[in-house]
Amino acid sequence: MSEAAQTVKRAMDWEQVDLYRFFANALAEPGAQRFAWFCQPGFAEGLAELWTDLGCEGDFPGFEFFDEGGEYESTYIALFDVGVPEPPVPLLESAHCRSVPAQQTALENASFYEVLGLKVDPARTAPDHLLTQLEFLSVARYLRENAENEGSRTNLAQLEKDFLQRHLLNWVPAAREKLARCSVPAFSTLLSLLLAFLRAEEQRLADSLPH
Repeated sequence: MSEAAQTVKRAMDWEQVDLYRFFANALAEPGAQRFAWFCQPGFAEGLAELWTDLGCEGDFPGFEFFDEGGEYESTYIALFDVGVPEPPVPLLESAHCRSVPAQQTALENASFYEVLGLKVDPARTAPDHLLTQLEFLSVARYLRENAENEGSRTNLAQLEKDFLQRHLLNWVPAAREKLARCSVPAFSTLLSLLLAFLRAEEQRLADSLPH
């Protein structure tokens, strides 16, 4: 969290922050430290800058966060974790892509992770959970930026682009639409920013690859 918090205090120098990790942090389970992070001065202004930088459609909708940590936690749980037969907006790819069996979706995600020697502990999280997917992309980006040769950089860029297209961009738009109907502006703004970032990153990677 420290990297993201420092970014806010630097008047949001977004080019210097790993946005995969920023959004993984912003959409992670609530806690006192994360609540304080959201409430620090300049956070909303920083998101407004990011909205412009990413070329999001329309005016910045604002970012009014919760007044109390308990309200933040209970709203998060009610939106993303609990519901019958499921939460209103599960942060799981398999919950939004019903045409593919959930087990197959999980296996396809895990196959991408294995390319980089990564494994998911099923006791802690699901392979197709948003936070797991964002952490994987953060690792892929780090390895790409620090690769020793052009061939490795190209392969990692292709891996990152393929994962974005096949997985996150396959379900985050649907999750964003569902969340927009839930009248929780703070989370809706975050997911809209995330989707804009994912689309911009996919395009940037595509432009960087040999045609």
